Amino acid sequence: MAQIIVLGAGIVGVSTSIWLQRAGYRVTLIDKVGPASGTSFGNAGVLAAGGVIPVTTPGLWKKAPFMLLDKNSPLFLRWRYLPKLAPFLFNYLKKCTEKDVSIYAKGMLPLIYDSVEQHKTLANGTPAEAFIKDADYCFGYDTETRYLGEQSSWTLRKQLGFEFQVESGEDYAKTDPLYAGKFHTVVRCKQHGMITDPGAYVKALARHFEESGGELVVADVMGLGQDNTGKPFLNSSSGKMSAEKLVLTAGVWSRPFMEKMGIKVPMESERGYHIELTSPERYPINPMMVASGKFAVTPMKGRIRCAGVVEFGGTKAGPEDGPIKMLRTHIEALFGDLKYDEIEEWLGHRPAITDSLPMLGQVSADREIYTAFGHQHLGLTGGAKSGKILSDIITQNPTNLDLSPYRPDRFSA
Repeated sequence: MAQIIVLGAGIVGVSTSIWLQRAGYRVTLIDKVGPASGTSFGNAGVLAAGGVIPVTTPGLWKKAPFMLLDKNSPLFLRWRYLPKLAPFLFNYLKKCTEKDVSIYAKGMLPLIYDSVEQHKTLANGTPAEAFIKDADYCFGYDTETRYLGEQSSWTLRKQLGFEFQVESGEDYAKTDPLYAGKFHTVVRCKQHGMITDPGAYVKALARHFEESGGELVVADVMGLGQDNTGKPFLNSSSGKMSAEKLVLTAGVWSRPFMEKMGIKVPMESERGYHIELTSPERYPINPMMVASGKFAVTPMKGRIRCAGVVEFGGTKAGPEDGPIKMLRTHIEALFGDLKYDEIEEWLGHRPAITDSLPMLGQVSADREIYTAFGHQHLGLTGGAKSGKILSDIITQNPTNLDLSPYRPDRFSA
C-alpha cells in the first residue's frame, strides 16, 4: 500500500486525505496547528454553488480608490503593505473585464456547481453529515439601484444554468421575519446549502479519517523536496518524512513551498473577518449575502455568523479596526433590536491568486508533488470536490474534466 503525505488540514486537505484513503492509500495528514485551524474554521459556512462571480468584476479598478476611502465599504488595504502588494494588485485588477469574469465562471463552475451533493458524499456515514443543511442562499439588496447594478452577474448565472427567484423584500420577510423592512429586493438561489459549524464539521471529518486508519501529525514544516530517487519528502519539527507522493493543500501558506520548487505563484492573502452574535434570541432562516456590505449572514449552531470583507495586508499583521467597525455598523443596521449574549471577532487568510482560480494538479511531470489551494472565498464550497478530483488525478482515475485552467505551473511558462 503506497504512502502519501498531505500538507494542510483545512477542508481541502482533509477531503483529499479521505478520498485517497478510500482509494486504498496510507495517508499522513500534517498541519502546524491541527484540522480547521484557519479559514476552514472562520468562513461563512455557505455552500455557494452559484459563486461563479469573482471579486474582480468589471469596473472594480475604477471604484477601488473610492471604496478604500469609504469606511463603510467592504474593501480595505493596509497602506504600509502596498509596496509589496503592488505587483500582485496590478495583475489582479487587470482581470476586471467581462472576458475574465466569463473565464473565471466557466473555470470555477465544474468545481462548485454540485457542492452540496459533493459534501454529502464526502461525509456520508460519518458524524460530519449532521452539519450539512440544504438552504436557499439569498442576496439582499437594500435599494433597487444596487440590485440593478448586478444584473450582469445574474444574467451570467442564468446562462450557466443556475436556478434563482427574485422577490420583494416584503415578500421575503414572510419567510424570514428577521429581515422585515431591511431589503428592497431579495434573490433566492436554489439548490444551495450551508454548514452549521464549519470548524466542527472539518474536525469531525478529520476524526473519521483517523478512525479509518489515517495518521494526523501536528508539526511545523520547514521545507519539502525530492531525494535522488525522486521520492518526495518534507522536513518538519517531528523529523524528516517521506512518501511516494506528496500533496500541498496549505492555502496561502503554500506559496513559499511552491517558490522553492521554482514555481511562480502570484498569490496574496485576501484577509477575511467575521463577527459572531452568540446565543441570539432569534435566528435568520437562510444564509444571506448583504449586498451593501458584501458579507454573508449565516445561522449557525448557537450563533449568527457575519463573515466577509476583503482586506489586503499580508499574513503577518494582526486584525485592523476598520473592517471590524464596518461589519459592526452594518450588523447594527440589520439587527439593532436583536438581543444576544456577546460579540466574538475573528480574522483569517483566504488564498487569492491573480486569476482567482485554484492551483489543482501535479506540479510537473518529473515530480510526485501535487497541489490543491487558491480557492479564494470558495474553499469550503469547492473543498469536497477538489479533494475528490485530486485523488482521481493521483490514482489516474478519469475525471472527464479539463484541468488546464488550474495548472499549478500556469504562471511559470
